[in-house]
Amino acid sequence: MPDDTGAMDRTTALVTGASRGIGAEIARTFDRAGMRVALAARDAGLLEQVASGLSNDPVVIRCDLESRDGPSRLGTDALDALGHVDVVVNNAAVGWRGTITEVDADLVDRILHTNVRAPLLLVAALAPHMIERGSGSIVNLSSISGVTGTPNRSVYAASKAAIDGMTRSLANELGPAGIRVNAVAPGVVDTDLWKANRAIPGVIEQVEAGIPLRRWSKPDDIADVVLFLASDAARYITGETISADGGMAATRELYSGTV
Repeated sequence: MPDDTGAMDRTTALVTGASRGIGAEIARTFDRAGMRVALAARDAGLLEQVASGLSNDPVVIRCDLESRDGPSRLGTDALDALGHVDVVVNNAAVGWRGTITEVDADLVDRILHTNVRAPLLLVAALAPHMIERGSGSIVNLSSISGVTGTPNRSVYAASKAAIDGMTRSLANELGPAGIRVNAVAPGVVDTDLWKANRAIPGVIEQVEAGIPLRRWSKPDDIADVVLFLASDAARYITGETISADGGMAATRELYSGTV
């Protein structure tokens, strides 16, 4: 791994869900740091658009992580394209919001297959390569929903809590081989997923009132934390889920009057 976040020109990275939002910004942030990035997602057209703005010979890999063999095939394709993989970012995920009465088996299977099974199988596919090299950094995207109770997100929250448990277990298992495994848990991020809700009068202000920093996060707020964990600046950090949420999970908004 490189010495710091400004000297990563020999580092390669695989970023899933890189066609938009946080994943696309992670790819851009890695590229600016000098890394060569393989961008993976279902939509090759969107991936090509993101890759067109990168400078360090990016690779586009179309994949379906919901399928049974999609993650292992992605691992093979990434190794073929990059030669070696130093950093894996498990960002691809399916979001969902609804009441428990709306939950059925198909919904649970779809979310857990993409959000939990795929990251596990992708790590399983690349772990032998990383173990052989004796180094590597795996960064999983968790969520505030995995850290604290958020309403009407039971299946999504279950998937992200699983990511946190997976992160800790893999850090213990792979640490002796020199591989670090961490997670980043965003709070409320201004991406297309929130576009409809942000258009509802009062939603922006209501959400900001519950964030100590009093602003929504941007994708680059999350990407910078991922870059830190991917770099040698975080060389002695593993098994952690870092909340990048403006303080939401660590605090509660109580009455702050003088009486």
